[in-house]
Amino acid sequence: MRILLTTDSFPPDCGGSGWSTYEVAQGLRSRGHAVSVLRPTPATTERRTREYHGFAVDEIPVAAPNVPFVRNYFKNEHLYGPLAGVTRSVIEADRVDIVHAQHVMSGPASIAAAHAAGRPVVCTVRDYWPVCYWSDLIYDYSASDLCPACTPAMMSRCVRPRAGSLWPLALPMIPYMRANLARKRLALSEADAIVAVSSTLASDLRARAPEVARTRLEIIPNPIDFTAIDAEEPALRRSPPPLTRRYVLYAGKLAPNKGGTKLLVAIRRADLRMPVVFVGDGPDRASLEAEATSAGLDALFTGWLPREEVWRWMVHAGLLAFPSHGPESLSRVLLEASALGVPIAAMDTGGTRDIIVPDRTGLLSRDIDGLARDLSRLANDPALAATLGESARRHAHEMFDARIVVDRLERLYRDLL
Repeated sequence: MRILLTTDSFPPDCGGSGWSTYEVAQGLRSRGHAVSVLRPTPATTERRTREYHGFAVDEIPVAAPNVPFVRNYFKNEHLYGPLAGVTRSVIEADRVDIVHAQHVMSGPASIAAAHAAGRPVVCTVRDYWPVCYWSDLIYDYSASDLCPACTPAMMSRCVRPRAGSLWPLALPMIPYMRANLARKRLALSEADAIVAVSSTLASDLRARAPEVARTRLEIIPNPIDFTAIDAEEPALRRSPPPLTRRYVLYAGKLAPNKGGTKLLVAIRRADLRMPVVFVGDGPDRASLEAEATSAGLDALFTGWLPREEVWRWMVHAGLLAFPSHGPESLSRVLLEASALGVPIAAMDTGGTRDIIVPDRTGLLSRDIDGLARDLSRLANDPALAATLGESARRHAHEMFDARIVVDRLERLYRDLL
C-alpha cells in the first residue's frame, strides 16, 4: 500500500505524539508499505522537505500569529482550505491508497482532501481536541474534577485561569470557541474510521461528541518499538546519568495539566529522602524550581533532553512519578517507562488504566495523599518496586509492541480499501 501520514508532530524535536506517529510510520515501512509524511508546521516559513531516518517529511508552513484565539484561528479555520489543497495534490501525485491523519491541525484538512481525491481516510485522536477547545478537559487547575461539557457557562469558567486578569475580554470569544469545536467534530465525523488510542478516550468521544459517535471507532493504542528499546537498554545501563543516589524521576512537559506542583506536595508529604529529577521543560519550570528550593527539596531540572537520554534517566531511576492533573489519553512516558521496567506511581487519569493495572504493573492514586503513599511504598519496598517493574514490562510487550499495533492498523486499512 501507499500510505500518507499527515501529522502536526514528527521527530526529532517533538513530544510523545510525534514519536508515536514515527513508530507507526516505521512499523508500516517494515511491512513493505510505501509511507510518505506530510506535516503542517509553524516552525517553517516556506515549504521544504527534510529527512529523518529515511522518511522524507514534507513540511507545509503555517502562519500563526502569537495572539490568543487569533493563533488558533490561523491553525484551524484559516488553514483547512489551503492545506486540503496541498494534501490532495500529494495524494494524487504519489498515487496514495489511504490517508492516515494523526493530529488536530492535519486531521480536518486531510479528511476533506482524501474524500475529494476518492481515497479512504483514517484519523487518530491522541488527545481531547474534538471535545474540548483546550484539548485537556480542565476548567480550573485547582479543581479535582474535569469539565462535564463545553457549554457557554463552562467555557466562561475555563477561560478565567488561562486569561488571568484579562478574562472578561475573552468572554466575547466563546461563540468562536463553540463554533471551532463544532467544525472540528463535524470534520472528524466524516472520516471513514477514527482511531482512539485508549478505551477512556473512546468512551469520552462517544459520550461528548454525538456526531463522532456515528463513525466507525477503533481502539488502537500508541505503539512501542521494543526492537529499538531492547537494543539500546544494555548500553544505557552501562552508563548511568550523573547522579549516584537513587532518585524519583518525572519526565514530560512542565505545564499545569501535568501536575508538577502536585508531585512536589506529594514528595513533601511522603517525606522521601531521595532526590527528584525533572526531565523536560515548559512554562512551569521557573515556578517549580522556585517551589522546590523554597521547600528545601533536593531537585534537579535537566531541561529538554533527546529521547535516548530520557531513557537513560528512566532505566536508572528508583521509580517514576506521574502526577498528571488532566486526563491523559495514553501517555508515552508511561509506555516507555513500562517497556524499560521502571516502577511507576501514577495519578489515575484518562487512559492511564490501559497501561497501569493497579498493584500489578504499577500503583494508581486519585489524590495527592494517595500519590504520597504510593511514592513512599515504592521508595521503601525495593522488592515491590522490582516486581511491579517487571510486570509492567511484560504487560507492555503484550499490549503495545509496535508489531501488534501496526498489524491492527494494517488490517483496518485493508478493510477500508
